[in-house]
Amino acid sequence: MPTAQEFFDALPSRVSPEKIEGMNNTYVFDIEGAGVWSVAVADGAITVTEGGSDADCTFSASEETFAKITSGEQNATTAYMTGKLKIKGDVGAAMKLQKIF
Repeated sequence: MPTAQEFFDALPSRVSPEKIEGMNNTYVFDIEGAGVWSVAVADGAITVTEGGSDADCTFSASEETFAKITSGEQNATTAYMTGKLKIKGDVGAAMKLQKIF
């Protein structure tokens, strides 16, 4: 299972531009025990930077939960419903991330 750092390092090259065409959103991922990353999706490209910033939506989860979600072991909606994944901000923007994961 990739670490959160490895996941975010590889994210821009893993997502095809067609999947995110027309998306213009910013996200912050606060992964407990691993770090904080800002992800900007704009015009078919993803930019990842370390650290937080203003965002449409912020996700908070433990490193273990995040790893399970990104590997497909844990459904993100289920994690949210059980309190393992917290979402602040624009939930509509959060739903668009299903195109990426």
